[in-house]
Amino acid sequence: MERLLLIVFATIISLFISTSAAGEFNFEANPHRRSLDETLCNQLIKPAGYSCTEHTVQTKDGYLVALQRLSSRNKDPGGQRGPPVLLQHGLFMAGDAWFLGSPEQSLGFILADEGFDVWVGNVRGTFWSHGHVSLSEKDKVESIEYAFLPGFMILVTLWIVVLVAKSLSIDAKSIEHRLLFQEFWDWSWEELALCDLAEMIHHVHSVTSSKVFIVGHSQGTIMSLAALIQPNVAEMVEAAALLCPISYLDHLTAPLVLRMVALHLDQMVLAMGIHQLNFRSKILIDLLDSICDGHIECADLLTSITGKNCCFNSSNVDFFFEFEPHPSSAKNLRHLFQMIRKGTFSRYDYGMFKNLELYGQLNPPAFDLGLIPKTLPLWMGYGGHDSLADETDLERTLKELQGKPELLYLENYGHLDFLLSTQGKEDVYNNMIAFFRSLGKSSPLERSPRLDRAELLAALLTRRSLSALQMAPAENINPIASAVLVEWNIYNGNEENEGVLELKLYRLDNSVCQRHREPMSEGPNSGLSVEARR
Repeated sequence: MERLLLIVFATIISLFISTSAAGEFNFEANPHRRSLDETLCNQLIKPAGYSCTEHTVQTKDGYLVALQRLSSRNKDPGGQRGPPVLLQHGLFMAGDAWFLGSPEQSLGFILADEGFDVWVGNVRGTFWSHGHVSLSEKDKVESIEYAFLPGFMILVTLWIVVLVAKSLSIDAKSIEHRLLFQEFWDWSWEELALCDLAEMIHHVHSVTSSKVFIVGHSQGTIMSLAALIQPNVAEMVEAAALLCPISYLDHLTAPLVLRMVALHLDQMVLAMGIHQLNFRSKILIDLLDSICDGHIECADLLTSITGKNCCFNSSNVDFFFEFEPHPSSAKNLRHLFQMIRKGTFSRYDYGMFKNLELYGQLNPPAFDLGLIPKTLPLWMGYGGHDSLADETDLERTLKELQGKPELLYLENYGHLDFLLSTQGKEDVYNNMIAFFRSLGKSSPLERSPRLDRAELLAALLTRRSLSALQMAPAENINPIASAVLVEWNIYNGNEENEGVLELKLYRLDNSVCQRHREPMSEGPNSGLSVEARR
């Protein structure tokens, strides 16, 4: 336990030192982006003999995320491509995670050699993505997110800040500067799902004119499930394969993660003004090296986070740490820790008052897995030694889904084995590819059936999935937006009137990426407002 505490507090202090002493985040200063030529294509994919092109996609909230597109080394680059597959990485990773083994072992290469049109996603903040159209390190929102941090924890945090500041001769103005909430890093996996992943799916679908196969790992599965709840995203997806699927985390067993949750690490780093989590900082690496020297068996560090992994060797691990971890946001870590504490699959919890302002309710709305279309094929692979994607949590997920996914269970597999196993092709990937092939060749998108007002209301009253619903063109009403909130108000009636059930539909203004909602107006070119008698 003392060893875990040592790692936790070393992480906290080094993160503060690195963000305070090193100045603002500079995209050109990170170890993976020394020049414009050092792209994922050039560093990992082309050297293996595969054709690869770089794509940049702008999200609705202005982030510039990177996509790579590759095809088989044995195929004419100008020839016909197979069905598109989009690979979505996990937490503190990026698109390079799919290429960390040999071409015979890495899923990205294997899919390309199997004839698929492979697209590789990289979310905002990772080394391979390209920043933002307007935000820079100088753009701030002057607010500190203390939320429900206990008073004694604030005192402890400030005490650490003062000690570190004195040791580095950091003045009060610098500390205040660091405590400003950086707008660039103001996001969690919610935005990664509904802004980044949704936009990448749309881009691949538009370029290929085909529905897209999705493959996610770890946090990539959280993002995939949240995105597939949105009707306009689900209609562009042929099927989804989820490695180590996660939507609930309250049965997580990873000892280091649980210790960090118990210590409220997420709240501490935010209170210290740390909003970018970059674990590749030199200070943190040197600190962990010194701790490992005679104090902790650092070969067990991955095990304490992910569970026991059976099937990759030390050379895989060494190569893994040449590229991982990538940066993420402290807000993202906090959102994940909220899931662990509360046992929910919900939007970000800002606290009671801000929740009321943003969501119109005290608690953040849950993502309803029952809205994923029953007809959307799902495949899930999970392991018996995975300390993050727990079997009990997966069972809860399966109960909430309308459809019945195909399952692959490997008793001896841990969380990283699904990426780095030397026998992953035989154990996992062949099964996944057979699932994709069983669905036939991807076809251009077909429009969902359209319903009139009465059919829409009837569907809502029976909790029918919104994924298949659109308004009839003759009504001159826009289709329901990607995220819809439904509010029910029941008024007590009198003797002549048993009561009125008022149904209000809310859509998110310019998608959830804008983080606020507006009631649908009743104009001729707006959304829908319905009142029904009960």
